[in-house]
Amino acid sequence: MGTSLAMVVALGLSACGGGDAGGSDTVRVTLVNHVWTENIKKALPEFEKQSGLKVEVTQLGEDQLSDQYNVKLNAGSSDIDVMMYRPLQEGRLFAENKYLADLGEKAKADSAFEIGDFQSGPVQATTHKDKVVGIPIITEQEVLYYRKDLLEKSGFTAPPKTLDELKTQAAKVEADNPGVAGFVSRTGKAAAVTQFSSFLFSFGGDFVDAGGKATVNSEQAKQAYAYYGGLLREHGPDKISTDMSWSEAMAIFTQGKAAFYTEANSLYKNATDPAKSKVSDTVGFAAFPAGPAGSKPYNIPSWALGVNDSSKNKDNAWKFIQWAAGKEQALAQQKAGVPSARTSVWDNPEGAATYPKDLAEATTVSTANGVGHDRPLVKNVAKAREIVGQPIVDAITGKDVTASAESANEAFQKFLDDEAK
Repeated sequence: MGTSLAMVVALGLSACGGGDAGGSDTVRVTLVNHVWTENIKKALPEFEKQSGLKVEVTQLGEDQLSDQYNVKLNAGSSDIDVMMYRPLQEGRLFAENKYLADLGEKAKADSAFEIGDFQSGPVQATTHKDKVVGIPIITEQEVLYYRKDLLEKSGFTAPPKTLDELKTQAAKVEADNPGVAGFVSRTGKAAAVTQFSSFLFSFGGDFVDAGGKATVNSEQAKQAYAYYGGLLREHGPDKISTDMSWSEAMAIFTQGKAAFYTEANSLYKNATDPAKSKVSDTVGFAAFPAGPAGSKPYNIPSWALGVNDSSKNKDNAWKFIQWAAGKEQALAQQKAGVPSARTSVWDNPEGAATYPKDLAEATTVSTANGVGHDRPLVKNVAKAREIVGQPIVDAITGKDVTASAESANEAFQKFLDDEAK
């Protein structure tokens, strides 16, 4: 995510005292290295002119951002007002530790901001115990990448609409094109969990049930593990590795070595850029294929904005979020290639104009049917992913999926019980 050095951009710093009662007319905002951040920084003079506020931005790489939050939020520091954070990675931890202020009343009272314009999936991820603790600013959905030329060669007139069709088409294209895998996706124990989640949901499963109990041993989960692992084992690359993340899987696809690839839509330029992809002119996109429970890909916010609950400048912090996550900035960001969580932006022809038409259509389907998480919603996400990801690896390598899912469920339930203590 860019450089590892902290970069502090001071934009018209001024003394404390103005603005809200007891607050400061300088809003201190901590952001991650991201194209969204670069875009918002360019627009900041406009906000400062409109609001009369000054914005001080601290910009960090992901690891440095996490380190700073760990130190400052644990200490109850008030010198962060607005914080950019990952709802699915640290949102639960931050919310339960009361690091994030409740923004519900401010958001609902602001008719121009229109909180109802945000897609339900991302809002689920930025809500904790019925409290709005963040505003989603960047989204991702899982879609199907495919090779149009290979499908046409094998006699298929359209990409697969169901997971059964995906398996059938992958087998046929593979048979017709020696040296080309029918399917590729992430295989690493932790890395694969997010992309596997859409298969899990589309089979009717989830990581936990409504009561918070582990369900990775449900019949639906076992079927999803068996399908995902089996598709990679039977139609994946030869001598398939079980530690691939997106970059390795994407490389196989962009080198022309696979017909189908399930991945986040946010990475699409890696496949369509001729400088990065040997198959850029033949890549197509489709909605995630439907399983027994329908097409249920994840629709998640990769990043959101929240207000530090220890901030003494909450009203002005909200003014910044109101602008940075408002309709005008959301449309500008999406036109620059940053997918928005706002329905109105996707409904606006301008918002989809910079995306390949089939990708925009696939994303629209995903935002309508999407599930608001792509991993277990827990405090220690990394450990949870290791546990629930083990059956993926076991399925790929041909081990007993039922036994693996049962073992993973027992370990995951113990993990959940330990976190609840």
